[in-house]
Amino acid sequence: MASRGSQFAGSMANIVQFEDVGLRYPNSDGDTLSDVHFTLGSGGFYFLTGASGAGKTSLLKLLYLAQRPTSGTIRLFGEDAGALPHARLPGFRRRIGVVFQDFRLVPHLSAFDNIALPLRLSGVPETDIEAPVREMLDWVGLSERAHATPPTLSGGEQQRVAIARAVIGRPEILVADEPTGNVDPDMAARLLHLFESLNRLGTTVVVATHDFHLLGRIQNAHMMRLEAGRLMDPTGALRNPPARPAQ
Repeated sequence: MASRGSQFAGSMANIVQFEDVGLRYPNSDGDTLSDVHFTLGSGGFYFLTGASGAGKTSLLKLLYLAQRPTSGTIRLFGEDAGALPHARLPGFRRRIGVVFQDFRLVPHLSAFDNIALPLRLSGVPETDIEAPVREMLDWVGLSERAHATPPTLSGGEQQRVAIARAVIGRPEILVADEPTGNVDPDMAARLLHLFESLNRLGTTVVVATHDFHLLGRIQNAHMMRLEAGRLMDPTGALRNPPARPAQ
């Protein structure tokens, strides 16, 4: 499977930058996120960890532009996300694939049609949909389940459909919120292998997880840890990542 993300890897050292970002929800007693500052390199693989309630999902929402920060600056693809006009947001969001913890599949649509949904919403002609969707089904090992609806799929199968839907548009960033939280260890390893193969094609991958068994499975992966809404960065490597070697 080829990825459009790979064409940006050599030209953009940093694909995401959070600068002193804070988030407070209305009617909240305190900040959900405080002074969050980090840089993600293009083509990197990142694990986001932290206890339940630490702010992982909120940080991911900021990353895929479902939420705006209360303070600070978020730069995506070299641009200030907070300064983007509303008309440009859909185009930016299409460059970011999202795998939700609860899958968010359309229950009455088949696996094929769930995966095809982003292409159809983007106006891709039906004649150009069959081949890429079949490729995605094969990639996640669900070619024989193309016509099955989500209620008839196992949790692992639903998660793989969700992953295929997230990457059908060849995103430059893939964000996954606890993707292995509802599957057994063997399926968790299989899902992680899919993320790793996508990353090898140049896509920047961010996986939020509380499963510490996964953290050592990806060579050269970076770990980001949230504690009570603050990002732990004892070495300073998240604020000032080391220079990547020339390709």
